[in-house]
Amino acid sequence: MSTRASVFIATSLDGFIARPDGNIDWLNDANAVVPSGEDCGYNEFMSSVDILVMGRNTFELALTFDAWPYEGKRVVVLSSRPLIVPAGLPNTVSASSESPDVLVKRLSAEGAQRLYVDGGITIQRFLAAGLIDDITLTLIPVILGQGRSLFGPIKNDIPLVHVTTKSFEFGFVQIKYRVAHDA
Repeated sequence: MSTRASVFIATSLDGFIARPDGNIDWLNDANAVVPSGEDCGYNEFMSSVDILVMGRNTFELALTFDAWPYEGKRVVVLSSRPLIVPAGLPNTVSASSESPDVLVKRLSAEGAQRLYVDGGITIQRFLAAGLIDDITLTLIPVILGQGRSLFGPIKNDIPLVHVTTKSFEFGFVQIKYRVAHDA
């Protein structure tokens, strides 16, 4: 498959992407100290992405933001339950109940070069299927103690190859890995 699937996500130091109830107030608080104009590589990453694949919970969270954050990007929302895309969202948003491997095959056949996979359960499903190629993980300097884990339980080890690490003066640490599919 020529389509690359990437993860670009922030976690607490102890590996949580949200509080048990899905709240990301801790992330919003952390972002408040980020200097104006600094996006930790997000815009550059997004410019390399053709399609964003996210889970229903992540989609519903994005709907609570002041503005739709993925304007101009095709977004596929994975959900096993019927999903109605609210009026007012761009026609680039669609729903799918396909398995990760079937979805990636379809999107690849449609010409997608790079997918941005977002949302804890969705990332876990893509990892389990061996479909994630690279992970950019930004560690936020907070320990939550409990919450929604980014990776959750896995059946087999997933070997990673370190690509780069960057620390930011405001305390974030960003680590990039390539998934070692050949290991």
